[in-house]
Amino acid sequence: MTRGAMRADGAAKVGIAVAILVVALDQASKWWMLEHVMRPPRVIELTGFFNLVMGWNRGVSFGLFNTNSPYNAWVLSAIALVIVMALAVWLRRARSPLLAAALGLVIGGALGNVVDRLRFGAVFDFLDLHAAGYHWPAFNLADSAITVGAVMLVVDSLFARPENHNGKGDGSSGSEKGANGGP
Repeated sequence: MTRGAMRADGAAKVGIAVAILVVALDQASKWWMLEHVMRPPRVIELTGFFNLVMGWNRGVSFGLFNTNSPYNAWVLSAIALVIVMALAVWLRRARSPLLAAALGLVIGGALGNVVDRLRFGAVFDFLDLHAAGYHWPAFNLADSAITVGAVMLVVDSLFARPENHNGKGDGSSGSEKGANGGP
């Protein structure tokens, strides 16, 4: 096994561990909120800008495609699983632990919301940020993981070294190449 392949395997393990952790924490937080905190359903004001609420999103981000169609949960879950499979291929090729962690956050968040869709027909959201009477759409830990992972992917794409992305070479920096630019 080459050094580059070992780096990719190590990075993939980081991403898989992050994804598993996100799914576990997301589902545990939703269980706790549903079974203990939101009985009965109510708004719990924690600060002047943050509440705990009970919301169900049958659509995607910001409530887009939020219809009462009985097929929403299945169609959106299928789309999410296709995206997760594509991200898993990317994760398998990732050589940077930061990139792998970012992909793990997005994968874990997507899978956490798929579990909700298949269990409840909607995603359970309970975090409510607001200011001056305007409320951000309610969200959950899975949504937060997806957002943080997406931001990390952007940062990684802007600032990471190219050898962490192209899957070529042994992971060494360009300065180790010969004088003619070759290997």
